[in-house]
Amino acid sequence: METAKEGTGRSNALKREIAIRVEATSRASAEEIYDVLADIGSHLKWAGEMQRQKNHLLTIEAPEGPAGVGTEFTSTGVAPEGRYTDRSVVTEATRPAAFEFVTEAHVETKKGKTADLTNISRYDITPTSEGCRISNTLRIVRASALPGPLALMNIRPLAPLVRRDTEGLVGRGLRNLAAVAEERAGRRGKEA
Repeated sequence: METAKEGTGRSNALKREIAIRVEATSRASAEEIYDVLADIGSHLKWAGEMQRQKNHLLTIEAPEGPAGVGTEFTSTGVAPEGRYTDRSVVTEATRPAAFEFVTEAHVETKKGKTADLTNISRYDITPTSEGCRISNTLRIVRASALPGPLALMNIRPLAPLVRRDTEGLVGRGLRNLAAVAEERAGRRGKEA
């Protein structure tokens, strides 16, 4: 059963917003982590090549240079339920503390069903004496339908399984982000 969110005019198959939050630490500075996030092309490495085979980015098209508020980019990816085509816009870019973007995702399942989702990805970066702490909050705020494994998100006893899988994926991406920033910092240190 679909319900409409008040004032949006769009249906929402979610019974409640889904929020996943993970944290990681890095030896890279907050500025170095932020710079990797703002380099949208780098997402193809840490959320693509370095991610799990069954759930990763395949392509990204973004303007050159650091992303700022209003920067738009597109991407494609795969997930257990099928293939994604995404359009994203950066909604916060506060160096070195926060980076956020909203994604309108279109998924086509392996069985030919489709769904449109709205996700908000937010990264908060806090300096520490050893580098920084990064938290990533992924909010799924709207879904036109819940095909395949996504349907489990609305079944209370099974939702924790989907949450655990999603936390694992988001956590791996965060650790990959930290590794890429640390690698870049190491190269810069050698060049200095």
